[in-house]
Amino acid sequence: MPTIAIVTGASSGLGRELVRRIDHGDAGAIDEIWVVARRPERLDALVRTCSKTVRPFCLDLTDPDSYAMLESALLETPAARVALLVNNAGAGSFGDFAGIPREETENMISLLMRAPVELIYRTLPFMRPGSRIINIASVAAFLPQPRLAVYSAAKRFILDLSRSLDAELGDIDIHVTAVCPKFMKTEFLDAPGDAGAAQRMTRIGFESVEQVAQAALRAAKAGRSLCIPSADMKALYALTRVVPYRTALAIERAIGIL
Repeated sequence: MPTIAIVTGASSGLGRELVRRIDHGDAGAIDEIWVVARRPERLDALVRTCSKTVRPFCLDLTDPDSYAMLESALLETPAARVALLVNNAGAGSFGDFAGIPREETENMISLLMRAPVELIYRTLPFMRPGSRIINIASVAAFLPQPRLAVYSAAKRFILDLSRSLDAELGDIDIHVTAVCPKFMKTEFLDAPGDAGAAQRMTRIGFESVEQVAQAALRAAKAGRSLCIPSADMKALYALTRVVPYRTALAIERAIGIL
């Protein structure tokens, strides 16, 4: 009866740090970590760094067949229990909506919205009281963001989905946590599209993957529906609840973010 943690986008950045902390026991008693990413060499390297049993899945989560493969693996594992699902895989393109290639937008929609929904559907039957779901959203979810329109809308979807599911499932002690970090110095920014827009938006600052991973696992363990690791972004979130959108946009333009 293995107790399983599943982490997507596991081969680098925040995903790799979450796997490291799960391996060290920060998510409680886990027998196996199932890691999902596209690059086999990165997955192989990750397996070698962990002390727990790690099962690699080299999958592209924009491909609908990938969800069925993970579900089949769970069905084929006797008495499998999913204690933790981390929807971390992500990608984003900065720039005007009309200037972003349609294929990139389709991939963002599939990876940022469809994949988490599919994986939650397919893992819920294997969860029990005490199981947790972590969905990595973003501070971009707080306000609609010009030149990051699809990404910010997708992250808002994840934020709202997470909080709704937490309300639905909380009575049976399955909790869903939306994590809203600032930018992190990861591969996400290696090919941002509009580099000028990315540079302006990152003026809000960065936080470390270590800090975000620690905060995410702590919040999930406590059963909190929302985790904003950075103090200044907690203040921003509170501000966005009371300030009209046009005023918020004017503030962003004034400080050079837009």
